[in-house]
Amino acid sequence: MDALAQRVSALRASLQSSQGNTEGMVAILGSFDQRLSELEATIHPIQVRAHATQMAHENIDKAIKVADDILAQVVIVREAEATILRGPHVDLESYLKAVGHLKDAVGFFSSRENFTSKERFLNDVNALLSKSSLMIEEEFKRLTTTYSKPIEGDLILGSPPKLQWASDGDAEADGRNSAHSEHPSKDLETAICRTPALIPSRILPLLHTIAQKLVQDGNQQSCYKIYRDARRSALELNLRKLGVERLSKDDVERMQSDALEAKIGKWSKYLQITVKLLDGERKICDEVFEGISFNKDQCFSELAGTGVSVAKTLLSFGDAVAKSKRSPEKLFVLLDMYEVMHEVRSEVEVIFQDSSCSEMREAALGLMKLLAQTAHEMFVDFEELVENDTSKTNVHDGTVHPLTIRVINHVKFLFDYQLTLKLLLQEFETGSDTESQLAVVLTKIMQALQNNLDGKSNQYKDPALMSIFLANNIHYMVSSVRRSEAKHILGDDWIQRHRRIVQQHAKQYKMVAWGKAVQTLSIQVASSSGTSASSDLSSSGVSRAMIKERFKSFNMQFEELCAKQSLWTIPDQELRETLRLSIAEVLLPAYMSFVKRFGNLVENEKKPHKYLKYQPDELDQLLGEFFEGQQSVEQKK
Repeated sequence: MDALAQRVSALRASLQSSQGNTEGMVAILGSFDQRLSELEATIHPIQVRAHATQMAHENIDKAIKVADDILAQVVIVREAEATILRGPHVDLESYLKAVGHLKDAVGFFSSRENFTSKERFLNDVNALLSKSSLMIEEEFKRLTTTYSKPIEGDLILGSPPKLQWASDGDAEADGRNSAHSEHPSKDLETAICRTPALIPSRILPLLHTIAQKLVQDGNQQSCYKIYRDARRSALELNLRKLGVERLSKDDVERMQSDALEAKIGKWSKYLQITVKLLDGERKICDEVFEGISFNKDQCFSELAGTGVSVAKTLLSFGDAVAKSKRSPEKLFVLLDMYEVMHEVRSEVEVIFQDSSCSEMREAALGLMKLLAQTAHEMFVDFEELVENDTSKTNVHDGTVHPLTIRVINHVKFLFDYQLTLKLLLQEFETGSDTESQLAVVLTKIMQALQNNLDGKSNQYKDPALMSIFLANNIHYMVSSVRRSEAKHILGDDWIQRHRRIVQQHAKQYKMVAWGKAVQTLSIQVASSSGTSASSDLSSSGVSRAMIKERFKSFNMQFEELCAKQSLWTIPDQELRETLRLSIAEVLLPAYMSFVKRFGNLVENEKKPHKYLKYQPDELDQLLGEFFEGQQSVEQKK
């Protein structure tokens, strides 16, 4: 306990000592605070002066920066002004950049409240912007006007002749001048129709840029009107040169075939030109206003008004042709027109794709369907026309009938339109490939012709001439097919089968015409064995009178045959020579054998030439004059 009391006494003494130290320290710190207050009071004026000096420097720096910024904008405005005054035609890109700089300057000075010359400066810049807006609009007008000039139709069709819608008289002359062509309207195939470059490609980006600028600046209506008026004027001038006239169904039916073909040839060119011009206008309209908030469809619709009017006139002519009186020859002009309509179909659908042009699109597609339907019906019905042909043309010499020539020419012309016919068959036939369908129709046409010829052959009372007539016509059919594209469709089987028919008619002719004459040169007698056989005079007991009668009968028959058959005509040299040879192969050996056996019975007569009038080589020479026709006989006279 004593020890603990001692420790307590020591701790108390220590606490009293610490309190004394603390009070002493507080007294010292109090004196320091007083000194710091005196020092702060002395320094404060100096700090105020230093801060004022710093603020002054900062204000000066700010003022200098503002002055620099203003000066820089002034320099930019002056440079932009020089570019603007030079005009956009010098350098459009720099010009538009200068306009952008002016707009930036307007924004810059509008935010400068303390700039005393702000209003005057802003007025100057805004006036310059207004001037630039007028100049850019004028540049758009200048470019569209400068590059909206008429172009030659030749540049579209790629053919040298100038295009002019001929009068009826001119059309007939055109038809006569093109007589060397089997089908004049097919000359269109030599022309390469292409979309013209209505505006140079280097100008289109400029127009696009300016149009975009005009629309952004709120000048959409001005841009719309300038472009529409310029392009419409150019299109009108291009189409006016064609001189397209409106023709009705009655006008079409009054035309001669040559005049109609010439009209349709020009119609095809004009339609192609019109479509290509409209296609070109559609493309440049799309390119100029691509990506711009602008009703380009409406703009195109308005500028294309004249083109649509011309196109409607052309379509109405096509409609009149399709609905006019039908004839076999009309099929080819319909196919020509259908080809053209099929060629321009995809372009028409693109050109008139928007709803405002739907009427035009439907009219074009409607005409194409009408042409296809009419042509298909005429193509299929041609078989019936051939079989029921009742033309009264008499072919007295047994040559090729005009109907055969017309039908074969018709078939050969059809092969100029193989692709078109296959398109038609695809639309109206199903179940087999188009080539097979085409073969079926052509086979029916050829069979119809053959059936009609069989009927016409009944006009001949002479069965030999009937056979010549049929051999001539079937041979003409076969040889024409062999030399044309039809051979690939009708096939070798058809050719071989009809060649055999020709041979059958030739054989029938030989038997009917020469059987009796050859029989006259044959004498059948009874031999000692009681069988029938041919023999010479010494063993047969044939009388001299019979031989003389046989010679006279043969001479008379041969002369009658010569008189008739020298007037008959086989126009094909190969068939003519084949028949002559087949006659000679039968007649000459029989005649030579008869003369050899029985000639001595008449040689001693007073007038042997009455019986032996001809030597074998003379007969052969006379046979060589057969089937030359009336013209050859008259020439020899």
